[in-house]
Amino acid sequence: MINLFVKGLIGAIIVILISLLAKTKYYFLAGMIPLFPTFAVMAHYIAGKANTNAEFKNVLLFGMWSLLPYFAYLLTVYLLHSRETLVVTLFSGIIVWFVVAAPLVYFWQR
Repeated sequence: MINLFVKGLIGAIIVILISLLAKTKYYFLAGMIPLFPTFAVMAHYIAGKANTNAEFKNVLLFGMWSLLPYFAYLLTVYLLHSRETLVVTLFSGIIVWFVVAAPLVYFWQR
């Protein structure tokens, strides 16, 4: 139970940090904060303890490939931000993320 509380607290701190940075002259850092590997470190620790070395390397390799859906999301938002509303732009980015992520997951399992 305490483990879940700590993870939630970390998430809340990150959201507050993003919100504060977005209002400063360093607003661009708000786009980098979510990429800090807070949750990746937790996931890698758990996966590293629960799996063999080969399986853990597979987790890491899949993590590298999973940057492609995130890149597709960012590219979509970048291209649409001046033509659409913010909500439509972000929703479109999410749809593109799923479109790129789904085949990645599908083919990775084969």
